[in-house]
Amino acid sequence: MVKIDDNHQNPQLLPEMQAIWQETLTWQPDNPQKLQFQCLYEQILAANQHLNLTRITAPADFWEKHLWDSLRGVSRCLSIETPTSWKAIDIGTGAGFPGLPIAIARPDWQVTLLDSTRKKIAFLEQLIPQLEIGNVATLTARAEEIGNQPQHRESYDLALIRAVTAAPACAEYALPLLKLGGLAVLYRGEWTDRETEALKSTLDRLGGAIESVDRFTTPLSHSCRTNLYLRKIAPTPINTKSKGKTN
Repeated sequence: MVKIDDNHQNPQLLPEMQAIWQETLTWQPDNPQKLQFQCLYEQILAANQHLNLTRITAPADFWEKHLWDSLRGVSRCLSIETPTSWKAIDIGTGAGFPGLPIAIARPDWQVTLLDSTRKKIAFLEQLIPQLEIGNVATLTARAEEIGNQPQHRESYDLALIRAVTAAPACAEYALPLLKLGGLAVLYRGEWTDRETEALKSTLDRLGGAIESVDRFTTPLSHSCRTNLYLRKIAPTPINTKSKGKTN
C-alpha cells in the first residue's frame, strides 16, 4: 500500500488567486475548499517522494496547471444553476486530475476516478478521506474494458479525459460511458482545424458530435490550451472497441 506521509516538513502554501479565479471562471473557492486544495497539494508533494505523481510541484505552477486547468474544463458548470447530482468519470486520473478539484468544487456531483495503475488508485483511496469529501469513488480498470460493462456503459453525464492519448482514442474511451445527451471534455494543448476534421469521422461512428472547441491561454504562464466538448447525440454501437490503452 502507498503510505501518505503526514509528517512532511515545511508545507508550501498555494497562492490565493481570488481575483483570477473570479475573472477567468466566474467562480472562486470558499474557505473550506481552499483548505481542501491545500491538503491535496501537500499530500501529493509528500507522496511524490514514493510515487511518480507529478513533476509540477511549485505552488503557483500547481495552482495553474492542476487546479485552475482542471476547473477551466468545466467552468460552464461551476455555478449553482447548473445541474446537480451529475455523475462524472475522470478517465486516466493519475494523481486525481481533473477529477478531485472538480469534486471539491461541485460536492453535489458524484465523481469516479478511473485509472489502470493500482498504486495510484491506492494513493487516492488514502487521500480522499483526508480531503473530507464524500462524493468520490475510485476504480482500477481500463476505460475500454468498463465501456462494455452494464454498470458503467451509458451511465455518466460527464466524462473527463486529460492528457491521455490522441483525441480519437479519447473519444472512443469516453463516448461509450456517456448517457445519451452526455458531455465529454477532452483537455488538450494546441489544437488545429485539421485535427477537428480528423476527429469527426470517429465521432460519427461513436454517436458523438463536436459541440465546441474552446481555445484559451493560461493565466500565469500564458500557455496555449484547448478544451474539446463532445456531445453524445446517438447510442454508441456495442461492438465499438478502442484502439489504444488508457494509462
